[in-house]
Amino acid sequence: MTWIENYFYAPSLPQKILAYTLYPFSLVYGGVATIKRALAPYEDLGLPIISVGNLVVGGSGKTPFILEIAKALEPLHVGVVSRGYKRASRGLVVVSQRAQVLVPQECAGDEAYLYALNLKASVIVSADRKAGVLKAKALGAQVVLLDDGFRFNFKKLNIVLQPARAPYFNFVLPSGAFREFPRNYSQADMLLQEGRDYTRQVWVRDPTPRMILVSAIANPSRLDPFLPAQVVHKLYFRDHARFDLRVLEQAYQAHQATSLLVTTKDAVKLRDCPLPLSVLELSLEIAPAYKQAILDYAQV
Repeated sequence: MTWIENYFYAPSLPQKILAYTLYPFSLVYGGVATIKRALAPYEDLGLPIISVGNLVVGGSGKTPFILEIAKALEPLHVGVVSRGYKRASRGLVVVSQRAQVLVPQECAGDEAYLYALNLKASVIVSADRKAGVLKAKALGAQVVLLDDGFRFNFKKLNIVLQPARAPYFNFVLPSGAFREFPRNYSQADMLLQEGRDYTRQVWVRDPTPRMILVSAIANPSRLDPFLPAQVVHKLYFRDHARFDLRVLEQAYQAHQATSLLVTTKDAVKLRDCPLPLSVLELSLEIAPAYKQAILDYAQV
């Protein structure tokens, strides 16, 4: 595990001391988040909004969850609104319109570009989520999937995902992995537990005998249970990082690799990579009762 993963999920004694030392700052951080939520005006933006979020930093399955729901909704014109984290562009950007991709990956960000490539949806990135939702509506969207929208006080269906691996401390940043106080789970309309209410299905597309795992996702050790025996080395970059092809080529040669093994989220940044790619394909199976309730909400 990386240092930050250990700090959040399996801290050493010095890391535990650091977490308690930073705890007053965590109280301030959590308090500010709570106040901002309480003061945000309630708004009805005039179409069904389905928010998929979590309270913990790092991966909980939001991206594949949104992909699964969006595909189930495809008889409708679906809008997907995301922040577009670590993108090179600013402001509001229409990434795709009804499956027609309009901008390069750098302008969209990892998740939004993945949505654009895989969905018959209109995908918008905007730090101003209200503006993003209204743009989707102007483009004709009949329902909007809001990526990481739990904290926004719109009229919406609030789905919150709880990852299988819980943080060591129930502390907010910087002492723990929570972005808000855990008691805010009670504000979810649907609180779904990984492994019970939704499960990951993982397989390798185009496997080869000697693969190097290359990852720029949060908490990359969560991939470990799904890795095949043919993985001979792991190469981690910071979350959402751009890949240095020279580093990849050096590792490829040093370990006599036959391909790079990447997630679908990272694969969108390696479309021009000259090295062979194997891809960890991921889908989610959502409990039928919850999935049907989500689809019913979208039809309202």
